[in-house]
Amino acid sequence: MLSDELKNTIQGAYTRFLESKNLKARYGQRLMIAEVAKALGNIPVDEEGKRSGAPAVIAIEAGTGTGKTVAYSLAAIPAAKAAGKRLVIATATVALQEQIVDKDLPDIIRNSGLNFSYALAKGRGRYLCLSKLDALSQHGEAEQATAQLFADEGFHIEVDNASEKLFTEMINTLASNRWDGDRDSWPQVIEDVTWSRVTTDHTQCTGRHCANFQQCAFYKAREGMTKVDVIVTNHDMVLADLALGGGAVLPDPRETIYVFDEGHHLPDKAIGHFAHFTRLRSTADWLGQVEKNLTRLLAQNPLPGDFGRLLEPVPEMAKSLRTQMQFMFTFCEQLAEFRPNSDPDNYEKPRYRFVGGVVPEEMRELGQELKKEFSKLTDIFSRVTELLKKAMDDEPGLGVPSHQAEEWYPLFGSLLARADNNQELWTAFTAEDPEKSPPMARWLSLADSGGSFDIDVNASPILAAETLRRHLWNVAHGALVTSATLTALGTFDRFNMRAGLPYESIKTTVPSPFKYAEAGVLRVPDLRADPRDSEAHTQAIVRDLPAMLEGAQGSLVLFSSRRQMRDVFAGVDLEWRKRVLLQGELSRQATLAKHREQIDKDQVSVLFGLASFAEGIDLPGAYCQHVVIAKIPFAVPDDPVEAALAEWIEARGGNPFMEIAVPDASLRLVQACGRLLRNEQDTGSITLLDRRLVTQRYGKAILNSLPPFRREID
Repeated sequence: MLSDELKNTIQGAYTRFLESKNLKARYGQRLMIAEVAKALGNIPVDEEGKRSGAPAVIAIEAGTGTGKTVAYSLAAIPAAKAAGKRLVIATATVALQEQIVDKDLPDIIRNSGLNFSYALAKGRGRYLCLSKLDALSQHGEAEQATAQLFADEGFHIEVDNASEKLFTEMINTLASNRWDGDRDSWPQVIEDVTWSRVTTDHTQCTGRHCANFQQCAFYKAREGMTKVDVIVTNHDMVLADLALGGGAVLPDPRETIYVFDEGHHLPDKAIGHFAHFTRLRSTADWLGQVEKNLTRLLAQNPLPGDFGRLLEPVPEMAKSLRTQMQFMFTFCEQLAEFRPNSDPDNYEKPRYRFVGGVVPEEMRELGQELKKEFSKLTDIFSRVTELLKKAMDDEPGLGVPSHQAEEWYPLFGSLLARADNNQELWTAFTAEDPEKSPPMARWLSLADSGGSFDIDVNASPILAAETLRRHLWNVAHGALVTSATLTALGTFDRFNMRAGLPYESIKTTVPSPFKYAEAGVLRVPDLRADPRDSEAHTQAIVRDLPAMLEGAQGSLVLFSSRRQMRDVFAGVDLEWRKRVLLQGELSRQATLAKHREQIDKDQVSVLFGLASFAEGIDLPGAYCQHVVIAKIPFAVPDDPVEAALAEWIEARGGNPFMEIAVPDASLRLVQACGRLLRNEQDTGSITLLDRRLVTQRYGKAILNSLPPFRREID
C-alpha cells in the first residue's frame, strides 16, 4: 500500500504548485499523478531495499496539454526519495531535455515545496578533453611523433590559424574559470569536425591515469551526478549504460527509477543501439593504414617484452584481413549488382536485403572467417590497452614509461574500438537465428566514400522487446514510460510488441484537457484523385491547395515523400510559391525561425515538410492554424528492418499490413494532427487529402483513432 506519508507529500506538493501558480487542477494531470504514485510508490522490497516482486513498469499515454512533466515529477520524485532510489528522467530529444532542466524542474522546486537536487547527464563526447587540447596546442613537438603515425585514426597534427585561435581561446577561458568544458555552454557554435579533435570517447580516455584527470570536465560532471536526486539524460545514454551492464555512467539500474518521456521512441532507439554495420572499402583502407603505421612504429621503436610480442604479428594480420575485406567487397558488389547512384533526386540508398535474414552460404563462410580474424585483432588490441593501463600505473618490468603509455593508450584504444565494431558486425551477420525468435535483419547498402562508392554491411534486431526486457524492465527498481502517442488504433498492442513490456505492467491513458470538437475541424475532401496514383494526386493538390489554405496565416503541409513535396512546390503558382518554406533548403531550426518571423510580421507563411515536421514541432496560435496531410503516412516499404519484421510476422501466419503498417500509420497520423492544438486557446483546421480514410475499412479504423475533432467529410 502507498504510505499515508508519501501520499500526503505528493498531494501537498500538487496543491501548493497549483496555488502558487494560480492554476486549476486538470483532470488528466491529477489522474496521472495518482497512477504514477500508486505504481512507483507501492513497489515491494526485501530487507535490503531491493525490489522483491515482479517488474514494476507503468505505461501512460497522456494527451497533449496534460502537463506530463509536472505530473510525473510531482509523483516520481517523492516516490524515489522515499524508496532511497535515484530518479533518471530520459527524453528522446534535446529540446525536451533542455526544457525539463532549464524550466520545468526549477519551476517545480520554486512552487511545490519539494526539496530535491538535479543534474543533466551528457555523453563524454559533449565535453572537452584537456589532454587532446594540450596536444593540439603543442603541435609539432616530439611527444606528438607517435600520433603522427596514426593521423588516419583522427589524431590530426596540423592546426590551421582559425583552429589555433579557437584552441588558445579555449585554454584561456578554462584557465580563468569562465568555461566548464561543456560544448553546449561555449558561446559560439563549434563545427563537428573541429569539436571531434578536442573531445574523446571511452576507448581513448585514460581515466584516472590522465595527467588532467582532476580538471576533467566529464569526470567533474559525472562526480556531480553522484550527489543529486534526479538525473536528466537521453534514451541513448540510458541504453549505452545498460549495454555496459548498468551503473557504468548512470546509477545502478537496481537502485534507479526511470522515467522515459517521449517513450514511443524507446523501442526504435534500442534497435538502433544494438544494430551493427561496417563499410567494406573504408575498412579495407583502414587495415592498410594499420599495417603501414604499425610496421613503421615497430621499426622506429623496438618494443620490449609483451608489447613487442603482441604487436609483431599485427601488420601481417592486417594485410591478410585487408585482402579478405576486398574479396568480400567484390562478392557483395556482384551479388547486389550495385552501381554508383547518378540520380541526384534519389534520396534513398540502393539496398539489397537478405530475405528472412538468410545469408548465402558462401558469404556466410567469408563472414565467419572475417569474424575469426577480427576477433584475434580485437584480442591483441585489448591486451595491449590493458598492458598500457598497467604501465600508466608504473608497474615494474613492462619497459614502457608511464608518459609513453599515456600517449599510446588513446591511439590503441581507437584501434581496439574499430576492430571490435567489425567483430560484432560479422558475429551478428553470420549468427544462426534462434528458431522461435525474430531473426536479425541483414542487408547491404550503397554508400559514398570519398568520391568513390562503398558498400555498407548491416545487421540489426527487428524488435527491441527481448533486449529491453533483459536489460531494463527486469532489472530496474521501477520504470514509467509516457508519451502522447503510446497507443495505436486505441490499444497498447503495437507498443507492447515493440517494447516487450512485462506481462504485469500497468497500461493506461489519461485524457487531454483540449476541447477538440470546439477548437478544430477535421476535413476529408474529395480531390477526385486516388492517392495511389501519385501523379494525379499531386496535380489535384497543386490545383486545390492555395484555396484550401485561404484565410490561415500560418500553415503546415505534410508530405509522405520528398518527390511529391517538391513536385507540388514546383507546380503551384509562382507568386503563391513565395510564401512557402520548403524543408531541406535551410536547417530545421532556421526554417522554423523564418516561419515564425514572417508570421510575427503579419505575413502569410506555409511550411512544406516531411515526417520529421510531423512530430516535435511546437507552433502555437497563428504559427499553425491549418495542418494539411497529403497521404496516410504508411512507412516506406523498402525499410529493411520493417520489411524483415513484416516478413517474420507473415511467416508466423499474421497479417503484416494490419499488424504493422496500419497501426504505425495511425500513430504517425495522430502525431501529425497533434501539431494543430498546442495550448487550450488554439483553434484551427486539419485537412486529410486521402480518401482511403473513408473508403477503406482500415481507413475508418485509423480515422476513429484520431483526436475527436468536429468532422467534415465530403
